Amino acid sequence: MNIITTSTTPYHESVERLPKEGNHIIGRVTTDHIVVYQAFRNSIADYAVKHQTFGGNDYSYNRMSWIKTSFLWMMFRSGWAQKEGQERILAITIRKKDFERILAQSAYASFQRDVYENEDEWRQSLQQYEGRLQWDPDHDPFGNTTVRRAIQLGLKGGMLEQFGSTQIVSIEDMTFFVNEQYQYVNNRQLDKLKIPLESVFVPQDPAIAKKIGLTLL
Repeated sequence: MNIITTSTTPYHESVERLPKEGNHIIGRVTTDHIVVYQAFRNSIADYAVKHQTFGGNDYSYNRMSWIKTSFLWMMFRSGWAQKEGQERILAITIRKKDFERILAQSAYASFQRDVYENEDEWRQSLQQYEGRLQWDPDHDPFGNTTVRRAIQLGLKGGMLEQFGSTQIVSIEDMTFFVNEQYQYVNNRQLDKLKIPLESVFVPQDPAIAKKIGLTLL
């Protein structure tokens, strides 16, 4: 799935179409797949694009690795691919069913009083699940926070190995597109800015939506 040449939309149209507030999984979604983003140094990105999996001398499965579905959240985190070690932006396509498994097997990264009865229950969930979940303010192209909150998911251990080696459908290097669009942001020409076509993703299992604190439309 080439999200660069066939699945982009003007930024201002995206703003008008997507929810303005609440906890929403906003991303590039198709009938069976969803795109998540990661930013890496050149050596890791080169290996991933060539082999369509993660590995090589500079990639470690013995750490937490975070994935994001919101393009502009990824742009904020990587500084539009300008930050050291985040010069390459990868669009990683996975199956929706695998993404839902990740959601189901993730615990909140920090204690949430409206989710857990007490901190002991939260700590038990951290031991039970290898995934980490957190909602953060989404961002506009200039890095300003929005009222809407975006999801990011941390993977480690067996969950990360499964993601990196078996769950990936395709890995696309979209750094050229990011660099091109950054020029419009840098020149404050948002009328020319394009972003991947995004929509709201809702898990098929209502229990997952409830567990992660999703705002339902």
